[in-house]
Amino acid sequence: MAEKKAITVGISARHVHVTRETLDVLFGKGYELTVKKELSQPGQFASNELIDLVTEKTTFPKVRILGPIRKGDQVEVSLTDAMKLGLKTTPVRDSGNVAGSPGITLVGPKGKVELKEGVIAAQRHIHMTPVEAAEFGVKDKDIVQVRCGGQRGLIFDNVLIRVSENFALDMHVDTDEANAAGFKNGDTVELIK
Repeated sequence: MAEKKAITVGISARHVHVTRETLDVLFGKGYELTVKKELSQPGQFASNELIDLVTEKTTFPKVRILGPIRKGDQVEVSLTDAMKLGLKTTPVRDSGNVAGSPGITLVGPKGKVELKEGVIAAQRHIHMTPVEAAEFGVKDKDIVQVRCGGQRGLIFDNVLIRVSENFALDMHVDTDEANAAGFKNGDTVELIK
């Protein structure tokens, strides 16, 4: 049965996506991100470049930029991170949907950028190809449930399906969710609709 197909879990720690313009300010004109490690999604990587996230309340030092560069700046944190940063209204959103979200200051070795908005807690989601979506009987933007086994087994509601030819089958959760479920990278879950 397609619903029983195992889906690998990837744990997403706090990170930053930046535009060409922002990277130029933080690291210098024309600077290019360098690859530290390839990520589960094709073409995505953790870079060697680290910046500081600064709010009126505190600073999170050495937060990794993920590549490649994007069309919009975005900072992804867990809700626990958001509280520590003093950002009480951080929304849980699909990646790229930053309208009306809190701002933050990004500080790099060459300069700083003050974002007026851009901080979100990413909605838990599953990446899959159109073929896999057909196998699971789901489509892009569907909301499903996922069963997690193990000692701290639970069911996650409100899991967003994201479908693209460019994706690899993988569920992304943040560190709060991973801790709640007792996950480590590479564990598997089951889509139960």
